[in-house]
Amino acid sequence: MFTKNTVPNLVALVLILCGLFTAEPYRTLLLSTGLFALSGALTNWLAVYMLFDRVPGLYGSGVIPLHFEEFKAGILRMVHKELLAKDNVERLLTGSKESDADAQGPTLNLAPMLEAVDLDAAYDQLVITVNESSFGSMLSMVGGETALQPLREPFKKRMGKFLSDAASSKRVQALVNDQIAKAASSEHFVAKLDTLLRARLDELTPDMVKDIMQRMIKKHLGWLVLWGGVFGGLIGLLTGLVQVL
Repeated sequence: MFTKNTVPNLVALVLILCGLFTAEPYRTLLLSTGLFALSGALTNWLAVYMLFDRVPGLYGSGVIPLHFEEFKAGILRMVHKELLAKDNVERLLTGSKESDADAQGPTLNLAPMLEAVDLDAAYDQLVITVNESSFGSMLSMVGGETALQPLREPFKKRMGKFLSDAASSKRVQALVNDQIAKAASSEHFVAKLDTLLRARLDELTPDMVKDIMQRMIKKHLGWLVLWGGVFGGLIGLLTGLVQVL
């Protein structure tokens, strides 16, 4: 009940009521302060209300619902300029900074992808390569592929360690970041994002835009009402003092 929108108005009304039942010279001071405070708070409250809702007969009210198409177009322009520009996409994904040429990109966790690599299949291909090489005849003399089976687990262990070390190396990280940045900044990728963004914006209605804006700023706009009442009251107090003196 008692919010930044209601408190200034209630205080102003109390001052006005007190002024009606108070003798001069305090009557003038209280009435002037209360009336100016009430006018300041009410006009600011009306201005905040008019941002989100139409008031019959007041031209310019309901700014946000009436101009929601312009808001949508503004959002689209901002995203294109600030996010989807090629340089911005590359800088965002690589973590580079214009002021720091040596800045490193974000560290990517490649471990889950590497753990999915079938090292048994890699070992089988190695065995096939050996069999098809000039060492194949020598291998058949010592038992063929069966003789290499004890090497399977050591091979998998060493290969896994090699892949893990390679994935965490700065060189590989830089190469991966570079490829991601190039792919993400490609015209096809940007066009796809643009299509998705336009589709989502087309789903917005005036009420949805109004609700989004209210949740973002209406809570803080209450301070306009509060300070409108405070400064209106101060102006009224000064005006009353001038009249009394």
